[in-house]
Amino acid sequence: MNRDSIYRSVSAQSRILARLTQRASASRGLWLACLGSVLLFGIAAAAPSQRIVLFLGDSITAGYGLELSQAYPALIQQRIIKEGLNFKVINAGQSGDTSAGGLARMDWLLKNKIDVLVLELGGNDGLRGLPVEVIRKNLQTIIDRARKQYPQIKIIIAGMKMPPNMGGQYSREFEAMFAALAKKNNAALIPFILEGVGGVRQMNLPDGIHPTAGGHEIVAENVWTVLAPVLRSIQSPVTRS
Repeated sequence: MNRDSIYRSVSAQSRILARLTQRASASRGLWLACLGSVLLFGIAAAAPSQRIVLFLGDSITAGYGLELSQAYPALIQQRIIKEGLNFKVINAGQSGDTSAGGLARMDWLLKNKIDVLVLELGGNDGLRGLPVEVIRKNLQTIIDRARKQYPQIKIIIAGMKMPPNMGGQYSREFEAMFAALAKKNNAALIPFILEGVGGVRQMNLPDGIHPTAGGHEIVAENVWTVLAPVLRSIQSPVTRS
């Protein structure tokens, strides 16, 4: 075999070896990619998804006059993280909202899974002197729609009180409505969400109605006292490594 034939033979063998190496490398890459996908899928499947706590409310929940991070729902989220619980807070507070307004938003809010609903509505209705039965009916319909969509949902009702100028009888009927709703629906009750804040000048903004940042810290404690046992009843703490 002459020198040119040897070169051609070696060159051909080199090309064949290169192709085989490329194929082996590609196959190895594909195998590793598939293995990576399986591992990632397994990790994702094993990791528990966050449960959702929805706060449906008015300006109290929205944190009127403050940064959203200062409002009590954000403080609740911080507490949840501190306690190692796997819940995500959604703040659906809207300043000026009423029970009818909250009801009108339910179809949209229920598009995403909700595990716990904290219902903080009715205060603006009361300040406008709406009949208690009308408020009660709206709140009950909100609860009914939530349970129809998600039968296992936990409900927490935030109670509210009226100022003396609304009249004694109206105020008593209004305040009693929240406890009656909680009892009827087997829901947890925050007797008065503004306990320790309502009527305390230094805990409210100059309007005398909306809590300051310090006031929201107290509101968060009022809520957490009732919310924490509900959260723990449906999920154990996240294991920290």
